[in-house]
Amino acid sequence: MSERTALIVRGGWEGHAPVEATELFLPFLKDHGYQVRVEESTDVYADAGFLRGTDLIVQSVTMSQITEPQLDGLRAAVEAGTGLVGWHGGIADSYRASSNYLQLIGGQFATHPAKEPELRTGGQEDNYLRHTIQITELGREHPVTRGIADFELDTEQYWVLHDDLIDVLATTTHPTRPWHPWHRPVTSPAVWTRRWGAGRIVVATPGHSVDVLQHDSVRTIIERGMQWATRTASA
Repeated sequence: MSERTALIVRGGWEGHAPVEATELFLPFLKDHGYQVRVEESTDVYADAGFLRGTDLIVQSVTMSQITEPQLDGLRAAVEAGTGLVGWHGGIADSYRASSNYLQLIGGQFATHPAKEPELRTGGQEDNYLRHTIQITELGREHPVTRGIADFELDTEQYWVLHDDLIDVLATTTHPTRPWHPWHRPVTSPAVWTRRWGAGRIVVATPGHSVDVLQHDSVRTIIERGMQWATRTASA
């Protein structure tokens, strides 16, 4: 089998530690036979010739902006079979101004509910809530999440707006609390896959910080997702 190729694209808001987070997965990719290229901007997405030979894109770019030629290149690559994988804001909160990107991904970060007001100190920890990631019935059979039990995290809990073209492998539920304005629990997808043309997309919303990515279940989901989304797996 020929060597597989992976492209890591990282940047955007530094609060998500895009360099440290992506470096965490470099040994896994190299140990599994990927030739890896790392880019610090989305300029590479406009290089159609390079993307044609790329089997997997791992993206960690929170917020930021993307040009039309770059986005066209990314969409075309995925449609032609290149896999796309990411976590947290690096994929679900990228390029907020681009509706075409949001359509490609199928889900968009809306908010992460905060602790009760009297416990807030003004730091990122204000948005850290203990919550459960629940594997769905589909997730219990899917290669990305098979065998993983429900697990708890104490970190940002993403509220996601999404469409019904995604296949939800895990969810998380936002309960009603006196200091929040919603009146019944709201369930959001926490891990999902999406087919786009010949390509496969995997999104995991946990991953605000490196320690969350090091959680056994989160890391396993992302590593399996990279293998499942890779072009050779899709062929």
